[in-house]
Amino acid sequence: MEKYDLLPKQLLHEGTCTDYNFFEPKPVNKLNVLRVHAESYVNNLINLNLPKSEVRAIGFPLSRELVEREFIITQGTIDATNFALQNGIAMNIAGGTHHAFSNRGEAFCLLNDQAVAAAYLLHHKLAKKILIVDLDVHQGNGTAEIFKDKPNVFTFSMHGEKNYPFRKETSDLDIALPNETDDQSFLNILKETLPNIYDSVQPDFVFYLCGVDILASDKLGKLSCTLEGCKERDRFVLHFFKEKGIPVTCSMGGGYSPDIKIIIEAHANTFRIANDLLNCVN
Repeated sequence: MEKYDLLPKQLLHEGTCTDYNFFEPKPVNKLNVLRVHAESYVNNLINLNLPKSEVRAIGFPLSRELVEREFIITQGTIDATNFALQNGIAMNIAGGTHHAFSNRGEAFCLLNDQAVAAAYLLHHKLAKKILIVDLDVHQGNGTAEIFKDKPNVFTFSMHGEKNYPFRKETSDLDIALPNETDDQSFLNILKETLPNIYDSVQPDFVFYLCGVDILASDKLGKLSCTLEGCKERDRFVLHFFKEKGIPVTCSMGGGYSPDIKIIIEAHANTFRIANDLLNCVN
């Protein structure tokens, strides 16, 4: 998508980031992927041998370039976790592929980047209890399936009730919002819920999926949040975990407003808030 090229350019142009802040990951090691994805599915991806029905569910024509891109995005989230452990916050300018299940892809998602990175942290004993905060307008159905009955990862998805996927999975906590939910309602629910989750789960690492498809302008979403409301959402989440001393890795997730400038501004706000926190500016 165009936003993946334009967003870093905007961040560099305005001075939020410098070239030093960016990294280019290599493709993820297959062993890391296999901690959450079935070997038969991964092999079929690599060999471009998925059944036609599964390719249709993904929504993209299957190609070597597409698979390599997904492996690179996934390693980007792993690399970001290591940066977050050292610095508190890190961002994957792509990622948020939360519709990828353990044994299949769906809705433009082939590998579940945050799930793979969470399993990486647990395997290497870099975290004991992980919280995934998914505030994209679409439920994180693949993430919910992957971590079902796995007590060391708590999945929280707050999404549009009438949005895709129409058959939801069961996260550890799902909050389905009615159509036209506005800033005040969205933020009130989030600000009431997240502290309770933290107190109950006591995570030592957080993945945040900060999709901007909650905007009223989004052509695939059914909520009615504004740019300022979306920004306040990110400010609250990132400040909350900063104050708790919990490292956070963000993946950008969805954003489908017809005006690309709105998408870039909404995603750039997330980086601006993170940059302020890294520089201890409140």
